Amino acid sequence: MQANIARVCKPARRAPADVTLIAVSKTHDAPAIQPLIDAGQRVFGENRVQEAQAKWPALREAHPDIELHLIGQLQSNKAEEAVALFDVIHSLDRPSLLTALARAMDKVGRRVPCFVQVNIGDEAQKGGCPISELPAFLAAVRAADVPLAGLMCIPPADTEAAPFFALLAKLAADHGLTGLSMGMSGDYETAVMLGATHVRVGSALFGQRGAARA
Repeated sequence: MQANIARVCKPARRAPADVTLIAVSKTHDAPAIQPLIDAGQRVFGENRVQEAQAKWPALREAHPDIELHLIGQLQSNKAEEAVALFDVIHSLDRPSLLTALARAMDKVGRRVPCFVQVNIGDEAQKGGCPISELPAFLAAVRAADVPLAGLMCIPPADTEAAPFFALLAKLAADHGLTGLSMGMSGDYETAVMLGATHVRVGSALFGQRGAARA
């Protein structure tokens, strides 16, 4: 996987070290995760706070250099638990969650970098800040003293992802942001070509499980 990323970086004139591979370990138990840790993978992504709480404390005790990212939707009432457990959050998308996270960071004493999730395809069923509301929301994040890591998106399913990745990159550049969390197992190479700094890869590393798209 790292070799593929390096290969794609070459024509894009990017350094492979500028792309973080997030191994999406949702639905996988500790025995399934351990081989990736043994192979040197140190950045993992989970969708749910409760699932991560069940398996990661022991794994991180054995491997304290592991970095854990929350890539799924976050309920405001789970903000404090998320701030205590995760090193990066990829799904900040609404004012109520911003308020909860800022309060949790003050209480826990950790400033956790957050990607603002953008509803890049304007899909009613999907989380994410609407593009039209992005400037005001980014200003609110900065005012709340929540570290802003960049922008994140999940393109519409079964469509060409490249235009959506390109749009996210433009939005980030327009707002002075360099972090781009975009690209999954089926389209991470395209995402890297278009500037992704973080790719979220599950099934390409762990194999298929269920119908979830990762």
